[in-house]
Amino acid sequence: MKTRRKREEVSIVTLGCSKNMVDSENILTQLSANQIVAGHDLSLKNAQTVIVNTCGFIEAAKQESIDTILQYAKLKTRGKIEKLYVTGCLSHRYKSDLELEIPEVDAFFGTMELPALLARFDVDYRHELLGERKIMTPQHYAYMKISEGCNRTCAFCAIPLMRGEHRSRPMEALVHEAQQLVKNGIKEILLIAQELTYYGLDLYKKRMLPQLLDQLASVKGIEWIRLHYAYPSKFPREVFDVMASHENICNYIDMPLQHADNDVLQRMKRQITREETIDLISYARKVVPNLTFRTTMLVGFPGETDAEFQNLCNFVEEIQFDRLGVFEYSHEDGTSGALLDDNVPPAKKEYRAGKLMELQRGISLKHNEAKIGSIEKVLIDRKEGANFYGRTEGDSPEVDNEVIIDGTSQFVRIGDFAMVEITDATEYDLYGNAVIT
Repeated sequence: MKTRRKREEVSIVTLGCSKNMVDSENILTQLSANQIVAGHDLSLKNAQTVIVNTCGFIEAAKQESIDTILQYAKLKTRGKIEKLYVTGCLSHRYKSDLELEIPEVDAFFGTMELPALLARFDVDYRHELLGERKIMTPQHYAYMKISEGCNRTCAFCAIPLMRGEHRSRPMEALVHEAQQLVKNGIKEILLIAQELTYYGLDLYKKRMLPQLLDQLASVKGIEWIRLHYAYPSKFPREVFDVMASHENICNYIDMPLQHADNDVLQRMKRQITREETIDLISYARKVVPNLTFRTTMLVGFPGETDAEFQNLCNFVEEIQFDRLGVFEYSHEDGTSGALLDDNVPPAKKEYRAGKLMELQRGISLKHNEAKIGSIEKVLIDRKEGANFYGRTEGDSPEVDNEVIIDGTSQFVRIGDFAMVEITDATEYDLYGNAVIT
């Protein structure tokens, strides 16, 4: 192993999704194992080196990444930090352009160049750390990436250009990682990938997500397993049967549908129809009656008419999703969508996103008010001000509802589960009292 020239402290700044968070955790793990002091957003007065892990998913995310790089480039120019490295999706895709535009950065790295990044610290990539991670999330939950890349060809998405083709991680490696996480106190594991349902097609020649869930659910100590980023087309329906058969698999699915008008879905190259989507959701709710269904919609795709958007609104009203997010379309270089005329004006995109979210707010309020008087199992995430904040089985960190408990009159332990009686509700939050058991 190489010998480092001097001791240094490294701050890792992570932008974008939970998949980027896992990549940052792997960087942190490798650096720490080589006796380099590293952390997430460490105080800059101690960190000589900053690594910015960028996102390049949509235009707003690209701009945030560029702004963040420029922020740290200025700090370097002022002598506040010594080294600045950039990695992640934006860096992978636009490395040549960024090198010209922001010369203050010492080096740019792609999404699969961790060994090259480590070489800048005079250390080697340690393969024996496979499955071990220093997490940046609270110590009771962690994200676990089951695969990398994506083979889908959605017209609006540039992720395959940044992350490459789908590559599943071996099942035994994932089970080992889950066991390691549990040893370190993790109670909830959130499964992530660019596309969960493709898992296993490359390694095992068939979709193996149900079998993976079976094995992970058998790992002693895991209390919640949560599924994120599942593609609806050719969804392996056995997943819902496995979900129903294991108490520690959350009755929760994150399935970005993007749209519900057949013509828009065809232009988006989503490989599914509105009718097939409704059939899948109906099956899921039949097998898992208390399923929480999260989805994402994309408005303003090229050619989206008022009638097509209304079809989407009607669909959302009909299905009554538990959780829903909305993005406004923007051209992504290299995608087939970018060859189309971006003919929906920005103001109309904004209006449609607002209208869809207004519709969802009413649906969310109705769902939440229906919980008043119920007793929910809640995982306590943090205390902020006078209140404790936690989540039910139907809520994922950062993106979903929270349960708020008055900390001036009650005490619950962060990282533990508590039974909470729901006493009040808003569109996106529940309020409750801890039940003494």
